[in-house]
Amino acid sequence: MASFVDLEVWKQSRKIRIWISELTKQFPSEEKYRLTDQIIRSSRSIGNNIAEWHGRFHYQDNIRFCVMARGSLSETLDHLMIAHEEKMITEDILLSFQSDYESCLRLLNGYIQYLKSKKVDDL
Repeated sequence: MASFVDLEVWKQSRKIRIWISELTKQFPSEEKYRLTDQIIRSSRSIGNNIAEWHGRFHYQDNIRFCVMARGSLSETLDHLMIAHEEKMITEDILLSFQSDYESCLRLLNGYIQYLKSKKVDDL
């Protein structure tokens, strides 16, 4: 694989990042340096971690960055749950994100399993 941009998991994380970027433009201005900033950072971190581990050549490093990407994905979901509880987004928007979240989580978990199997094969 030539680049991280070819990975389905990165493409899904990019979709999430773009969606979050558009969504947060509707958040109240007083949330700019609170929830808005946090959710943008966590959504960007998903793809950032994928890109960073793709450039490494050790399976354990790759697994570690996948786990960090998974943590950022979960953090993004938590931020959206907060936004829903504080009436910044509707339940439909939250449910829509949960579908993308689950898709990205499946891809990340699958990639982690793949890397673990490659790590074992190289022993």
